[in-house]
Amino acid sequence: FRGNTRVEEACEMYTRAANMFKIAKNWSAAGNAFCQAAKLHMQLQSKHDSATSFVDAGNAYKKADPQEAINCLNAAIDIYTDMGRFTIAAKHHITIAEIYEAELVDIEKAIAHYEQAADYYKGEESNRQVVFGKDSANKCLLKVAAYAAQLEQYQKAIEIYEQVGTNTMDNPLLKYSAKEYFFKAALCHFIVDELNAKLALEKYEEMFPAFTDSRECKLLKKLLEAHEEQNCEAYTEAVKEFDSISRLDQWLTTMLLRIKKSIQGEGDGDLK
Repeated sequence: FRGNTRVEEACEMYTRAANMFKIAKNWSAAGNAFCQAAKLHMQLQSKHDSATSFVDAGNAYKKADPQEAINCLNAAIDIYTDMGRFTIAAKHHITIAEIYEAELVDIEKAIAHYEQAADYYKGEESNRQVVFGKDSANKCLLKVAAYAAQLEQYQKAIEIYEQVGTNTMDNPLLKYSAKEYFFKAALCHFIVDELNAKLALEKYEEMFPAFTDSRECKLLKKLLEAHEEQNCEAYTEAVKEFDSISRLDQWLTTMLLRIKKSIQGEGDGDLK
């Protein structure tokens, strides 16, 4: 028993030291001290406390050493999945994905962690968190779709946008967003093939009649017409008109430019 007591005391001291390092904004030292506490908690068979300390270590390292933060968060994820706590594990996969996005700029790895988080959230849907699980999974999948399209993995993006659009169109709280997802899926189709985009548009209108009256659907029809006529000016005008009411974000601007470049005689590569 004496041995355990000493390990517990050491745990407390490491945690106190870590918090003092945090106050001093010495993030690496704080991360290291939390890591030591996590290893000792594991020695004491206290899985929950060990995972919590690894998360604390990860949060401290985030400010100084992104890769070390990922290592600590992965250690916490291993413990949580071992305990069957998949919703918490999913949350930490999202944190890792965000570090890969913002700090390490490794989009492929960010995608992998968003996908893993979505899988864990979907796995938890069977219990009482049905709406929460679905919504959280959708948020992760939409991140994956946006990046997939940027990386020209259009088929992957289309599948996700269609899946999320179909999931949300029957939900009174979320159906307003469905038109956005079908719009994005159609744009991805359009970049690959104009005929595909036309067929997809017909399919979405049939599945989700409210889509027909949306500004997004009307824009798509104008763009398809302009593209068919190879009319660059009409294309630009339609985009400008849409943008004057709903500001285009960076993702939409990128996709619309990619389509515009396929119009013969496209000039300066601008949308305005």
